Amino acid sequence: MIKIVCVCFLGSVLLACKQQVSYQPVQGKWIQGSAKEKLKTIESQFRGFDKTMVEVGYRYQELYWAGQDENWEYANYQLSKIKKAIVLGLQRRPKRRTSADNFLNYVVPEVKKAVKKGDKQLFMSNFQMMRINCNNCHQAERVPTFTVQIPTRRVSPIRTKP
Repeated sequence: MIKIVCVCFLGSVLLACKQQVSYQPVQGKWIQGSAKEKLKTIESQFRGFDKTMVEVGYRYQELYWAGQDENWEYANYQLSKIKKAIVLGLQRRPKRRTSADNFLNYVVPEVKKAVKKGDKQLFMSNFQMMRINCNNCHQAERVPTFTVQIPTRRVSPIRTKP
């Protein structure tokens, strides 16, 4: 009796697995087309390294002002987000890897040392090195010349820790 129940149960499971499920492709309001076309549309929204640089530019300024305020926790946060933005950008544009490797493996760790020590003078020295490396990278990548400067005007409402 147990064998009959087991065979019936197993048969039911196999039949259920064999039945085809009806698949209806989902269409969005502006992401239309085949799966391949949708993926291409989504990828184009992320674009290349230019979006990465917009985020890095914002975080560069925040990092600078955090160092000026000696808000080392916020500085560390911004530095980690700069690194993450570049790493994610390299997934979209791996040809930028050669230039980014120096920045990720040398520049970021040097700035991080100053942040970790809470040493404003060392921070400013290493931040200046970061700025120079940003400009060197732009030249090496043969992108339009963007001259990265030390921020002169604070636009963020973020200040020292409460």
